[in-house]
Amino acid sequence: METRNILSFSSALLKKGKELGADLVGIASGDKAKNSPSSQLAPGLPAIKVGLGSSDKAAGVETWPEMGKSVLVAGLSHPEEKPELDWGFQDSSPPGNKELIRLINNLQEWVGENYPDIKPYHPPYHVENGGIFLKDAAVWAGLGTIGKNNLLVTPPFGPRIRLRSLILDVSLSPTGPIEFDPCSGCEEYCLNECPRGAFSEKLFDEEKTNLKNLPGRTGTFSRLKCNEEMEKNLAESGNGKEAVCKFCRQCEFACPVGK
Repeated sequence: METRNILSFSSALLKKGKELGADLVGIASGDKAKNSPSSQLAPGLPAIKVGLGSSDKAAGVETWPEMGKSVLVAGLSHPEEKPELDWGFQDSSPPGNKELIRLINNLQEWVGENYPDIKPYHPPYHVENGGIFLKDAAVWAGLGTIGKNNLLVTPPFGPRIRLRSLILDVSLSPTGPIEFDPCSGCEEYCLNECPRGAFSEKLFDEEKTNLKNLPGRTGTFSRLKCNEEMEKNLAESGNGKEAVCKFCRQCEFACPVGK
């Protein structure tokens, strides 16, 4: 694909993503995204639950398709006044994820119809099921930065954002990363609001992990403690088909960015 045509495709792809309903959209290099800090650290983490009704699974290894050279990351705003977007229903995807699935499926169809020489691939959400580390990819796509709360923090919406991706077999110019550091000088409202104290002790360091970008920036984020709260939410929702799981979002709501 000629350079001029690649630039034209990139521009059209980003525009179409917005037209289909994405609040944020960006492009990351496949090489950067698949060699992210999470992809290097996650395989050594303990097993956790990955969703409503799921069984315990290993943290997993990110599985990139061989054709993947670039990844488009689409973000959907999840404001506090619309909590139902990530409410989990027994054996059913949350409404916000369904909306993102629709968006990416439509974008994939659009690419196939208008650019038949390009192969798009829509990966699953969970890394354990073949997905990618979306937060890391979103940083390389210029959507935001990883905050002290270990969440993607975006300029317009803070951490109140949900993500989905589309992998492409063509090398596109990335739209990030961006210079954005809202956590510098912040009073760490998010860390103090965690009901499980998931940021209370240092678990990772640069020397042992050989990583500069640690969970929670300083290596204090405990995925297990965070998941304990999620499992509590699951238990309280019950096991019936009409059960609704309302996941904890206290660290999101405490963040002043994007409010």
